[in-house]
Amino acid sequence: MFPTPQVILFSEDVPRAAKFYADLGFTETFRVPREGEPIHIDLMLDSYKIGIASVASTRDDHGLDPVPRGQRAAVILWTDDTAAAYADVTAKGAPTLAAPHRWLDRLLIAWTADPDGNPIQIVQQLESLDG
Repeated sequence: MFPTPQVILFSEDVPRAAKFYADLGFTETFRVPREGEPIHIDLMLDSYKIGIASVASTRDDHGLDPVPRGQRAAVILWTDDTAAAYADVTAKGAPTLAAPHRWLDRLLIAWTADPDGNPIQIVQQLESLDG
């Protein structure tokens, strides 16, 4: 019924947000309009798809009242090396929300944020304590 779900993040600066995710390795798959200032961009990393939608367009075109900043949703990025990925993303200017730390004895998690304040969780599966 719903074969290709995705998350849409609202932004007051769609190109800036899309560049942030492109710098993390996401590839642009959709843009409206094709020329000029975009009001919506979709990006994909492996089979993980996110969209960046303009606050103004969402309000004007669809009658919604999107919240443009803050911790409304989190983008989760799995990696084989949380510490290295976190260091890379924060070195590029993303804010530090929580340094890498163990959670549930089987995950290494760090938190940063995109330019609109949406939290980014960088997570690594650790070897099980059971062997």
